Amino acid sequence: MKKDTAIILLHAQDHDGIVPAVTEFVLNNQGKIKKLDQHVIEDEKRIFMRIEWLLTNFAIPQEKIGEFFNTLIAERFQMKWSLHIRNKKTRVALFVSKYAHCFHDILSRYESKEWDIDIPIIISNHEKFRYVAERYDIPYHCFPITKENKKSQEAQELALLKEYQIDLVVMARYMQILTNHFIDQYPNQIINIHHSSLPAFAGADPYGSAFRRGVKFMGATAHYATEDLDEGPIIVQDVIPISHRDSIADMKRKGKDIEKQVLAQAVWAHLNYNVLTYKNKTVVFQ
Repeated sequence: MKKDTAIILLHAQDHDGIVPAVTEFVLNNQGKIKKLDQHVIEDEKRIFMRIEWLLTNFAIPQEKIGEFFNTLIAERFQMKWSLHIRNKKTRVALFVSKYAHCFHDILSRYESKEWDIDIPIIISNHEKFRYVAERYDIPYHCFPITKENKKSQEAQELALLKEYQIDLVVMARYMQILTNHFIDQYPNQIINIHHSSLPAFAGADPYGSAFRRGVKFMGATAHYATEDLDEGPIIVQDVIPISHRDSIADMKRKGKDIEKQVLAQAVWAHLNYNVLTYKNKTVVFQ
């Protein structure tokens, strides 16, 4: 049987008393610590911390934990912090265009219950994958995007995300640039994936350009979406070797594989509240 847990992610100027204060807050209120991790950026003297504990027999009611923590701990150390109660499934909206690999990979993890999530909605700018959504019995909404209708279409998409109470948006190779207004509604709740050929090999044929240049590795980057295209806080990156024996077709196949892996790792880290953003980068706890 699953037991509810609470997770606090925080960062602050490093002080000797932070770790004892946070752990005592949990232990003194009959909480049982499951995981505790911390990291200090020495150059900035800033500490990053993740603590997770069981809520069984915890003395503070769930709805009051944040208030108590802020008053007793966070204000004293001028912390930036967030509280997450793990007692329900994360509700994920999948955004997809015409590339299937990341889309099918996430759906397979959902169907096999590898990930304990709900996917109540799929949004696309093409009709191509409606049949897939129907197979999974997931509502599929198509919003073709043009320069003229982008604002109104995004308004409808946002309304659906609110209606379905979406916690996380995954851009499974959704080939549209989201507006700043859209991104502002879901800060650090939209995960995007792009291959390592960007920005060095931009354009309509990045794999062909990379092949002609004779690249020796390729990879993928999963990051939170921001107003700066492909430049949001990076969650996961990975690379694979490429040799002279690899054709353009080989590179595309390997590129799809690494994109699936990297996106899945990033989503998994987010689902487990292991990602702490700071400035335009992240600390990802294991």
